[in-house]
Order: sequence, then C-alpha cells, then structure tokens
Amino acid sequence: MNYKYKAIKEGKTVSGIIEAESEEKAIAYLRSSNVVILSIGSKSKPIFDSFRSIFSKVSFTDIVDFTRQLSIMLNSGLTIIDSLDILKKQTKKTAYAKLIYEIDDDVRAGMSFSNALKRHPQLFNNLYISLVKAGEASGKLDEILNKLSSNLEQQRTFRSKIKSAMVYPAVVILAMLVVMFIMITFVIPKLLEIYKDFDVELPPPTIFLIAVSDFFQKFWLLVIIGFFASISLFFRYYRSRIGRKFIDQIMLRVPLINKVIKISALVDTTRTLSILIGAGVSILEALDIITETTSNVIYQEALRNIRLNIEKGETLGRSLDETGIFPPILVQMTSVGEQTGHLDETLGHLANYFESESEIAIKALTTLIEPAILIVLGIGVGFVVIAVITPIFSLSSSF
Repeated sequence: MNYKYKAIKEGKTVSGIIEAESEEKAIAYLRSSNVVILSIGSKSKPIFDSFRSIFSKVSFTDIVDFTRQLSIMLNSGLTIIDSLDILKKQTKKTAYAKLIYEIDDDVRAGMSFSNALKRHPQLFNNLYISLVKAGEASGKLDEILNKLSSNLEQQRTFRSKIKSAMVYPAVVILAMLVVMFIMITFVIPKLLEIYKDFDVELPPPTIFLIAVSDFFQKFWLLVIIGFFASISLFFRYYRSRIGRKFIDQIMLRVPLINKVIKISALVDTTRTLSILIGAGVSILEALDIITETTSNVIYQEALRNIRLNIEKGETLGRSLDETGIFPPILVQMTSVGEQTGHLDETLGHLANYFESESEIAIKALTTLIEPAILIVLGIGVGFVVIAVITPIFSLSSSF
C-alpha cells in the first residue's frame, strides 16, 4: 500500500510517497527517520507504480549485500539493532528497505533475528535460517554471516557464469526460430508460387517445404499459440515431481551438460555441508537442509538415502559410495575427513576443487555449443536452399 505524507525534516517541509503494509508501519518508519509527520494518507497505486514494483523486488544480490554488510557491522562491535538501523537508512530501493524495516521491527519487538528472517521464507531458505540460528546459539553470528556471505557470493558468481554461457546460444536459437517462422510463413510461399504454373515433378524436399509453408500460412496464429502453450505445459510438467525426475534423469545423460549439472550439485553439496558442520549443525540436520535446497531430484533422493544410512550407523563416506552417483574423490576425501575429525575443512577444500572443475566444464560447454548451433543453422538453411533451387534445374532440363 502506498501512503502520501508531508513532514518536517531538519527544519524544512518535505513530502513524498512511502510503501508499507499499514499506515501504522508507515508512521513508525517515518518516525525512525527522524522526521515530524504533518499528514499522511493512503494513495491509490497507479499503473506505472504497479509496473515499477515488479522490478523493485528484493533480488538475490540484495540478500548477498545484506548478509555481507551485516557481518561487517557485527564484527565491528555494533548490535544487530544498530546494524539494521544503518542498513535501513542507507538503502534507496523500496522493497529492500521494506524488508529491512520489517526485520528490524520484529527484532525490536523481542523476536530473535533467525525467527525474524523465518517470516520471509521466499528470501531466506532453511540453510540461511539454520546458520543464523547456530550463530546466535554459539555467539558467533558475525563469523557465521561472514561465511554465509562468502558462500552466497560464490553462488552468485557461479550463477552469473552459467547465465553468461547460456545467453548467446539462447539469443541465437530464438533469432533462428523467428527467422524460420517468417521465412516459411511469408517469404518462401512467394518463391514457390513460380513452380505452380509449370508441369514439372517436384523433388521430395520441395514438396515437404510447400506442405509446411501452406500449413504455416493457414494456421500461423495456431502455431504461435501452440508454441507458447507447449512451453507452458513443459514448465507445468517440470514442476511436478514425476516430470522433474524424468527431465533431470535425461539431463544427466546429455553429454557436457550432465557434467556441468553434476559438478554444480557437488559444489553446492560440499560447500553447504562444510559451512553447516563448521557451524555446529548435526550431520543429520545438515543433510535435511541440503536436501531441501538441492534443485536436482536425483541428488535429493540420494541425499535422503544417505541420511537413512547414517541413521543406521554408517559413515558419511560409505553412504556416499553406496549411492553410486558421487565421484570416488569425494568418497575418499570424506572418509579421510571423518577419520581426522576435520570433515568441514576437507569438504571446504573439495568445494574449491569442484568449483575449479566447474569452470573448465562451463568453458568446454560454451566452446562446443557455438559450432553446434552453426551446424544446425547450416543444415536448416541448406535444406531450404536445396528445396527452392532443385526444381529450377528440373525446369531448365525440360526446355
């Protein structure tokens, strides 16, 4: 809800618009900014503001910055309330400021920091909350937040690498589909009209292209609707448990892509497990948290089986080995870490190793995707050229 206010700040009259859940929270937020409120009232939200709010949501980068800045201030000796107050005043992004204000409001009301974060599950997952809770219990919240922010920053870097690797292929494929649709629907029919006036036998590629072109001409709107409907049905199927498992199994069999997926899962698993164990979280609770935060269904099921085996008395290293999807180096190093009592440090080293391997896998994937797209594009263009030009030779030989 938007509220229009008029207030006195530093001896000057100021006015503006503030977004808050209620008028009481809007007043409390303004008072915390050291202003004297003259008037405040609700304001209808225009279409532009609604459109702008879509892009002002709290992003993953905001959470990373929030964690890093909070860890620095706590390490400097500030209290959690003072730190939140500073963050609240310095941010200019509406949604982000609102989040910090709500957390600060809950903490001031006597709620623990971890419970305040728990009220925003869409932004703070169980891993984040469990680590904060462990930091509160141990009195080392600043150290935990520092480790957590480092982990989030590494996740952000890794995600950006994956996105950058996929941007070029996605743009080329999309452009290729649009050009093919325009060519088949509007351009090629005009080129093929010249063959209708001649009594000549057309080759199979030309007959096929004419049939496809006629279909696209008559039902081009249905083709567009069907394309977007297929994408929607695909994502709906992928969101189901059965569909996600089926697609994850296929992706783990695709060359090059499967390596990136596997190494990504290993990086997340080893680094998260290292942080959780180092923070004093039990191995069983840590596995529960990792299972929830892992996106791949195959690895989720493997982690559940590992947890069951550990409950029966088996070691983590042996349980990893029995799943059959984790590499020998992870199994061996985990067993060594358990025997030496430095499992968290060992897993941290493994996470760094797998991260370097992931960079190599991503480079290999991007190196081969570009020529693969060019080959597919060349085959498509070649087919169209053959289908259009071949009848010309038949016509020339008939005269």
